[in-house]
Amino acid sequence: MDRVTKYRTLVKDTLQRHADLINRYPRPEIETDVAFDEQRDNYFLFKVGWTDRGRVRGIIIHIRLRYNKIYIEEDWTEDGIATDLLQARVPREDIVLAFHPPEMRQHTEFAVA
Repeated sequence: MDRVTKYRTLVKDTLQRHADLINRYPRPEIETDVAFDEQRDNYFLFKVGWTDRGRVRGIIIHIRLRYNKIYIEEDWTEDGIATDLLQARVPREDIVLAFHPPEMRQHTEFAVA
């Protein structure tokens, strides 16, 4: 299995696990779901719904696969999705914290791009 195929599977499984965890304690007015666009290699965990305070919508995690690396575009999880990827033995050099400005990425322990 090539690296991109392996990363696609890993990212989808990881996001689905996070969705399943959130949905163990569901809030009937808010849905948590995943969306996978393998053609463009965009993967999302998001929430959507209504509460008495108004509309709820937002991306919890957004990951893109680019240049054989995993670009974390958005991450609102407590421990960070990069932790899950490291535990799955993805090398730090293959993870880009893309939510940081390019000039700041050199100060992280992950890839710059």
